[in-house]
Amino acid sequence: MASDLDSTPGAIRADWAAAVPPNLQKNLSILPPAQIELARMLVEMGQSHLFRDWPDPGVDDQEKLAFFDQIKLLNESYPGGLASYIKTARELLEDSRLGKNPFDGFTPSVPTGEQLTFGDDSFINFEETGIKEARKAAFVLVAGGLGERLGYNGIKLALPRETTTGKCFLQHYIESILALQEASCGYVEGGCRTEIPLVIMTSDDTHARTLQVLKSNAYFGMASTQVILLKQEKVACLADNDARLALDPKNKYRIQTKPHGHGDVHALLYSSGLLKKWRDEGLRWVLFFQDTNGLLFNAVPAALGVSATKQYHVNSLAVPRKAKEAIGGITKLTHADGRTMVINVEYNQLDPLLRASGYSDGDVNCETGYSPFPGNINQLILELDSYIEELSKTGGSIKEFVNPKYKDASKSAFKSSTRLECMMQDYPKTLPPTARVGFTVMDTWLAYAPVKNNPEDAAKVPKGNPYHSATSGEMAVYRANSLILKKAGIHIDEPVKDVFNGQEVEVWPRVTWLPKWGLSFAEVKKKVGANCFVSQPSTLVINGRNIHLETLSLNGALIISSVDSAEVRVEGAIQNKGWTLEKVDYKDASFPEEIRIRGFRINKVEQLEATYDQPGSFTLKPQ
Repeated sequence: MASDLDSTPGAIRADWAAAVPPNLQKNLSILPPAQIELARMLVEMGQSHLFRDWPDPGVDDQEKLAFFDQIKLLNESYPGGLASYIKTARELLEDSRLGKNPFDGFTPSVPTGEQLTFGDDSFINFEETGIKEARKAAFVLVAGGLGERLGYNGIKLALPRETTTGKCFLQHYIESILALQEASCGYVEGGCRTEIPLVIMTSDDTHARTLQVLKSNAYFGMASTQVILLKQEKVACLADNDARLALDPKNKYRIQTKPHGHGDVHALLYSSGLLKKWRDEGLRWVLFFQDTNGLLFNAVPAALGVSATKQYHVNSLAVPRKAKEAIGGITKLTHADGRTMVINVEYNQLDPLLRASGYSDGDVNCETGYSPFPGNINQLILELDSYIEELSKTGGSIKEFVNPKYKDASKSAFKSSTRLECMMQDYPKTLPPTARVGFTVMDTWLAYAPVKNNPEDAAKVPKGNPYHSATSGEMAVYRANSLILKKAGIHIDEPVKDVFNGQEVEVWPRVTWLPKWGLSFAEVKKKVGANCFVSQPSTLVINGRNIHLETLSLNGALIISSVDSAEVRVEGAIQNKGWTLEKVDYKDASFPEEIRIRGFRINKVEQLEATYDQPGSFTLKPQ
């Protein structure tokens, strides 16, 4: 009787007949040629164990075909295919087993970058330059994660950035990009019709829900054609040091998969063809940002201005960083062979690297009170031409790492399956020494307040360290807006301290505005007078472009809205009972998740609401 292999092409039969495991051999007759090729690749890469428990043909045939559908997806979604993934995994797992130092041969030093002081002439000039450049930029939002770590079951982009207006992160980001688009086109004689592209990298977990949020909110005012969703696929899990692929314990026809990391964004952009399309359309910059940093767009104009002025190929946004703080440091690394790179080094690697390189005290604060290695906040600005040139060599693949959890010190077995991971900010690792790689440092209060920790974890953070919770993220928005107004000349009451969900925070006046009202500091300064006052318990919501605070004295709540063709001047004293913050326990299930994770709700006791929906000039002056 002829072997099942006789039904396969002769070249395949001759090449690997002897290596085919018996249970796969019996099933070759049910597989189409493309799946037989995938089977051969798996066998050649030492993955015969995947077929060990396969039954005879006629049993579970549809599941067997579905297995190869998954293999096909894993193969096509990884640069170089699954064979390349397994080969890289073996190398990295061996390095991990041997405890190899990824920075062996490199000496760290402080890199070159730009330190900005908010509100000074240099900052204002960089902001103006950045706004002019914005119409030549594309924005890429990395948003593959859910909010489960926060105690929120929705997508993180749908979480309110602050509860005074209830606007979610995605709405704020889109409104900020639209404001940049309009302001940038205003510098072009006769205007322009540029639409700044927004790419959102999603995942299986977030793709459908992100699309639903966009569609149900009419894309928050952006043209639907401006927004492109690119879905990130997961990668195969690894069962052991030999990089054998891990089967799902509940399904022998399914490979375990896990997220590969946000570094996939580079390969997705390259394979999509978007980068060359943008270049053909005259774009010069690609800005990458994360899903829950509500302060980011305070920093974008000036940072883009730095990139344009300094002609950086790579510009990492950074904030001052205390020595040994749990945030990666931007570091210049010089290899013994002369190679150099400016890269993020994780905080737990930076101190030992410095000590091993002759810095006896390791990572310590300098005379500024901060480490000389600024804190990386994972927001990148890349120059498009050099980005395309680099990706044409790499296909967008980023240097990976593996972080297996071993059962014991022998490092011979894992506690659970692992996988290769990659990070967006590791892009500069493969750049040539001629690449101009720098950073832009801005005040933390202005640029960085990520929301990523649930209330219980945040409450355990040592006092003085950032909570990075929904509570601290919202309070950071009010603090930043209050400090910007203060710098512009308004008298703002000092904050009070209060505790929500076990976290002590500063409570500033609850001040928010539309991005198009105050896109830059210069714009804010034009719209506020020096004789204004806002008390600490107050709430101020500015929903309009041409609203000028002339002599406002606010002790209460004011919500003022206007159409673009209306110009409104606000004068005089406004006093009412205002909006109060009422504490909520995060365990109290009678409140929605987005309220519970903050530890407070807003009680709208009394307010003055003024709406101007017709063109003209108006004055709001309470009697």
